[in-house]
Amino acid sequence: MIQLALAFFGLSALWMAMGKSARARKFAPLVGLCGQPFWITFAVQAGAWGLLALSLAYSAVYVRGAWIQWRVA
Repeated sequence: MIQLALAFFGLSALWMAMGKSARARKFAPLVGLCGQPFWITFAVQAGAWGLLALSLAYSAVYVRGAWIQWRVA
């Protein structure tokens, strides 16, 4: 189940980020951020501490992307 969530959220975020729709690009970091709890859970269960660090870094990148997409200019 976790692996399906990883694939779904990760691929959906990438697809949305590369799309032509400005609305889809706006939501892409939020979709990616929704997948991060699954990555973190997977990393902890596997004892993959490098992957955990990477997941936390990706979380920060998604938060920054959401901030950029959703801030009022």
